[in-house]
Amino acid sequence: MTAPSPLPSAEPAAVGLSAAGLDRLGAVLAREIEAKRLPGAVTLVARRGRIAHFASHGARDPRRGTAMTTDSIFRIYSMTKPIVSLAAMMLMEEGKLLLAEPISKYLPAFAGPKVAAETRDEPTGRVGVELVPAGREITIQDLLRHTAGFTYEFRGDAAVQRMYREAKTFRRDQTNEGHAATLAKLPLMYQPGSRWEYSRATDVLGRLIEVVEGTPLLQVLAARILDPLGMADTGFHAPAAKHERIAEPFEKDPETGAEVSLLNVRQPPMFESGGGGLVSTAADYARFLQMLLNGGTLEGVRLVSRKTLEFMTADHVGPIPGVDTLAGPGYGFGLGFAVRLADGIAATPGSKGSYYWGGIAGTAFWVDPREELLAILMMQGPGQRERYRGLFRALVYGAFGD
Repeated sequence: MTAPSPLPSAEPAAVGLSAAGLDRLGAVLAREIEAKRLPGAVTLVARRGRIAHFASHGARDPRRGTAMTTDSIFRIYSMTKPIVSLAAMMLMEEGKLLLAEPISKYLPAFAGPKVAAETRDEPTGRVGVELVPAGREITIQDLLRHTAGFTYEFRGDAAVQRMYREAKTFRRDQTNEGHAATLAKLPLMYQPGSRWEYSRATDVLGRLIEVVEGTPLLQVLAARILDPLGMADTGFHAPAAKHERIAEPFEKDPETGAEVSLLNVRQPPMFESGGGGLVSTAADYARFLQMLLNGGTLEGVRLVSRKTLEFMTADHVGPIPGVDTLAGPGYGFGLGFAVRLADGIAATPGSKGSYYWGGIAGTAFWVDPREELLAILMMQGPGQRERYRGLFRALVYGAFGD
């Protein structure tokens, strides 16, 4: 597949943005890079369908001293989730699945799940685990909105999280089928539908998609989303011809001194993680986001309906607790995205109805339909991700000129 044509560009003022404000964004990142708090980054801001800012900053590989370029390839980790979630919704549109269906219809090993309830023996203080039947089956909607009862092994030290680590659920030398089989043998951390818990649910969704379509996940994503949108640099690894373009982190975290280790994306993995395995570029991901902002279409190619996207980007969690533990105050969660519930409450600027997500290595995006805006930050600095996501958001909204 040939490289895609970029989205149209425009002078900032033509789309209601301030050139001086966008220059300030670049100057702030340059200051952070000079202070060696950030190796490098690519930033992209588009409004009303046109790119007003697309820039590279600092080093692509700080160990070798190579400069960042706008076509650099990043490990996007959990920014994989919205793409896989969209693929599931496309299958729903075609009548191949329904969100209310139990996942055991497609993955029978998940039938009759058990939940690990931690117990304490008061005389000794000894903590144990009792397995109790789940009150209901896990649904496909639970996978999409992270209410399935699964967890991530790195999010704490509860009994189920320790079980995940012992079972090595994070292994890349396993197939999607093998990964799902491992999870199916482990108890849930919460009753399905009782709590929002960020988890390996989207990995299970990726396997479910494979079963429905009868083909590996990458083939499904390529046929349905990546190829139609011209996302030529997005996949589960970067081929040899593109290795020079892979962005790398500092060898050691600038704050803690701990060694930084990211996924090896130079070889095709066995595990095509629907929750965190893709690599991509800012330009590729901008095409995906512009399609969402356009109501499901880009350059004459329609992937999904406007109503399906409105459904995906509505809040699906309501009073279920837990979202604020990761998405932050003022947010709910849709089907693959955190969704802003009010203009205020959150500690960063934004509009009600906007939606976002990011990856653990530092990449992040958001879409603001009210302002016809999309913004992307690509970096590989896991320890600094929260700071720079907030900083980037403040700088972009500070660059509005209308």
